[in-house]
Amino acid sequence: MRQVLHRPNDGVALGFIVLGVLSRLVPHPWNVTPVAAIALFGGTYLPARWGLVLPLAIVAVSDALIGWHATVPFTWGAFLLTGMIGWWLRPRPSPARIVAGTLAGSVIFFLVSNFGVWLSGGLYAHTPAGLWQCYVAALPFFRSSVAGDLVCSAALFSGFALVTRLRLARVPSR
Repeated sequence: MRQVLHRPNDGVALGFIVLGVLSRLVPHPWNVTPVAAIALFGGTYLPARWGLVLPLAIVAVSDALIGWHATVPFTWGAFLLTGMIGWWLRPRPSPARIVAGTLAGSVIFFLVSNFGVWLSGGLYAHTPAGLWQCYVAALPFFRSSVAGDLVCSAALFSGFALVTRLRLARVPSR
């Protein structure tokens, strides 16, 4: 049985935003934050717009505090696409599809954000070889991103499944 939170408590959405912002502000391994997992979860279980609103709110607030950077359109866009992957999960969320969605989000973030680094920075030549160098240099960050996204998605989705099961277990049978 698929569970969708059609009318989430405002506290749930605010809690996700606070969690995401704090995760970007406190010391953490590079690219290991729950932002992509929150976008994926929001797109899957909350009204569809939350898959877009949650990651945008998180990065808007945290980037305003951390500082703006040239790759903002690319990182924000990658998180929006991850929220849209949640829309794909929505009809039939299963562990395999959640893992696939999480990995797809990680790959999208890697490709889009590093394309932005290559395009907007002066670190790499604006040639195919320069783009390739940018992607190769970012591979260690990709590993961290994949690991963090998998752990955070597992925590959010399994936590929700557990709470849902516990809540259903308390409902008296008729």
